Amino acid sequence: MTWEPKTKLGKLVMEGKITSMSQALRSGLPLREPEIVDALLPDLQDEVIHVRMVQRMTDSGRRTKFSVMVAVGNSDGFVGLGKAKAKEVGAAIRKALDKAKLNIIEIKRGCGSWECGCGMPHSLPFKVTGKCGSVLVTLKPAPKGVGLAVGDVAKTILRLAGVKDAWEFTRGHTKTTFNYAMATFDALKNTRIVKINPQIIAPIYKGGVNNVRSD
Repeated sequence: MTWEPKTKLGKLVMEGKITSMSQALRSGLPLREPEIVDALLPDLQDEVIHVRMVQRMTDSGRRTKFSVMVAVGNSDGFVGLGKAKAKEVGAAIRKALDKAKLNIIEIKRGCGSWECGCGMPHSLPFKVTGKCGSVLVTLKPAPKGVGLAVGDVAKTILRLAGVKDAWEFTRGHTKTTFNYAMATFDALKNTRIVKINPQIIAPIYKGGVNNVRSD
């Protein structure tokens, strides 16, 4: 089925004027069509993080729906998170998948661990913190080879984002999967708060001056 874009951003992608997801996110135009993500990130992966059944009583009786959370990413700096409800699991997954694509972000990666200094984007560039509800998540750069020393939910999100090594510290009720996932996602968003000049990344790890500046 041929995609017919309905938004300005979609039309720019279809015309070939925007050719990467980075350009699309920096354009300032709202991302309202999941097909845009499909076109710009053809290697996108998705994974269901959580499925649960929710019920509520109405005048006509008990109604049952399924609540699903899905994470998407290309394992190379882009990750998204979405949640949806539907009467059937398959429909809920499809809705959550589309929402995850519309919530996609680009994160900053690096080698912020003083124990490593390889200069490769295998971890985080610096410590970041995210919060949702009672859950507070702190992600710290780890040296190469440590892997993802994080919880299962955070591990899925970080892997889809392309982070291979990280340490995690949490506070709050992390058994609430939604809050835990959103706090992790919020922490990854905060990697974009600080701008890093790529020309000076290598000298940083060779004893040079850290030229990182904040907005």
